[in-house]
Amino acid sequence: MKIGFNKIFGYYIDVTKTHIDKVPEHFIRKQTLTNSERYFTVELKEYEDKILIAEEKIKEIEFKILNEILEFIIKNISNIQHNAEIIAKLDVYVSHATIAKNNKYNRPQINNKTSRIYLKNSRHPVIEDLLPLGERFIPNDITLDCKKKQIAIITGPNMAGKSTFLRQVGILSILSQIGSFVPADKADICIIDQLFTRVGANDNLSSGESTFLVEMNETANILNNATKNSLIILDEIGRGTSTFDGLSIAWSIIEYIHNNKKIKAKTLFASHYHELINLAEQLPNAFNLNVAVEEFEDEIIFLRKIKKGGASRSYGINVAKMAGLPNSVLIRANELLAEFMKDEINTSNTVKQNHINSKQIEIFDNKSEIIKELKKLNIDELTPIEAINKLNQIKRKL
Repeated sequence: MKIGFNKIFGYYIDVTKTHIDKVPEHFIRKQTLTNSERYFTVELKEYEDKILIAEEKIKEIEFKILNEILEFIIKNISNIQHNAEIIAKLDVYVSHATIAKNNKYNRPQINNKTSRIYLKNSRHPVIEDLLPLGERFIPNDITLDCKKKQIAIITGPNMAGKSTFLRQVGILSILSQIGSFVPADKADICIIDQLFTRVGANDNLSSGESTFLVEMNETANILNNATKNSLIILDEIGRGTSTFDGLSIAWSIIEYIHNNKKIKAKTLFASHYHELINLAEQLPNAFNLNVAVEEFEDEIIFLRKIKKGGASRSYGINVAKMAGLPNSVLIRANELLAEFMKDEINTSNTVKQNHINSKQIEIFDNKSEIIKELKKLNIDELTPIEAINKLNQIKRKL
């Protein structure tokens, strides 16, 4: 015997036909099935009514409570909004204070009487927090104004930190104006009416706009709307077209921002076009910066430090080597680079026709990591089992 429920018959007592002879007289038959009979009793019907009525009462009580809450809110709306505003402000203040204390931020000086941005030992607040344990973020300085330090042209290799530096100046400008302390030893920042950025490489192919067209659209918006109180951040303008087209556009944009009295905006311009270094030397309100790099045994070490002057080269082939391009590609790239730098390039005889065996393993490159590792080994101190293990490690690397 068991008690069940369905929406048609309500609650019922189900008794298998084997035990029908044991059913009490006060059980009332409700439904006959193949293997059982279903019954109900007066007491069960009363409980069913209580349960069904209880569900309706629950809904009525919930609706009544909801209406009471709504009436309370309407009567106290001004107090609730006032308290919510206070709590929201406290939330912002406490969040800013906690971050500033934990990360050693300092209070910026906001000055609306000058057009100067000065940051001493500034850091990127996000990247600094994401660095691996034990690795320190390298801080940098910057001075910008609408006079002699209006446009900073920043050159240097990929991965050296140009884009990080551009972004951190923009982020610190925003943090200063929203009332936050900033990750810098000292910050004197003027009020900025608009922060314009042209960074990254995005397209809008669904609307027929290529990466370069999107780049030009965004740049046009900047040039048409920036003012002398704006901060402009431009990263690699002109890279989406041919070298001479891109260089010409980048050069012209810098001249326009520099010479147009309606703009005269403070600008950070990162580029791989080394010809722009000469432009900065010619424009009285522009100056060169570069990201320091050290060379050691044909390897490059990124120092992440911004210093005065332009970069001598882009180290693109070195970065390509770090990425793992085949050694034959790198050797050929170096040959071509030497020709380009001597202005001896002739497109008719530039293409090298030598067949390259893509399956060849370049273990015998004198500069490879495995060769360096083998040179450090002291064979006389290795036991036979250690030698076998070492050989196995080298095999796995290959």
